[in-house]
Amino acid sequence: MLASTDGDRPLGVQLLGCEEKYILKALDILAPYAFDVIDFNAACPARKVVRRCEGAALLKEPKKLRKLLSLIVKNTERPVTVKIRTGWDTSSVNAVNVARLAEDAGIKGIFIHGRTKLEEYSGEIDYATIKQVKRAVSIPVIASGNILSAILAKKMFDDTGCDGITVARGSLGNPWIFKEIAAVMKDGRMIEHPSLKEIISVMLKHLEANIAFYGERRGVLLFRKFFSSYTKGLRNIRPLREKASRVKTKKEVEGLINALH
Repeated sequence: MLASTDGDRPLGVQLLGCEEKYILKALDILAPYAFDVIDFNAACPARKVVRRCEGAALLKEPKKLRKLLSLIVKNTERPVTVKIRTGWDTSSVNAVNVARLAEDAGIKGIFIHGRTKLEEYSGEIDYATIKQVKRAVSIPVIASGNILSAILAKKMFDDTGCDGITVARGSLGNPWIFKEIAAVMKDGRMIEHPSLKEIISVMLKHLEANIAFYGERRGVLLFRKFFSSYTKGLRNIRPLREKASRVKTKKEVEGLINALH
């Protein structure tokens, strides 16, 4: 999970946990690796994570979270950031308080997803709370949530005043989104979405990279979900997607990709 290339800079490593001894052990493991930032995850809403009092569960214990963040800051020379959500649920939105405690603990930046834990990845983005967090602290605030297009990226900047954004699900099957965001932010210009020929070319390169890193069996298995992402919105795609969910070899995947022509 820590594999990277020389071009991956600046590079951050994210930690997940709630027990001090294991967090310190993780910092020891990370010490020999070359990276630039340590991010602490207090945002993950996955059931298996919050059940262990990790991720977004820490939003219910702001003082404990502050203590963990202070521990990390004191035991590394690298800058430390934290990823949070607006709160546990809509009746306990406490991101402003959590952000202030994080800054007090020595955190250098805050990533905030504009939903509560219980909302997970559904519902509207709470732009107002992100804006309040930005006003409450003096450190950079990087916003996320529903940045699925260049227009939504601009809306996040305009509505919150955030210092930066993270593009997560919006980049799955759409690596062109970054170029599109850059164009919109520069002069409001929308650039043309890639042609089917370009999409196919990138899919083949992605498949090759997957197999080169993981080997054919696992590389093909992991590529299945990306097939669906790359082909989102294409007409009459269901039969090919169904076949893609069962492929096992590089040749089979290449055949399905080339059938998109």
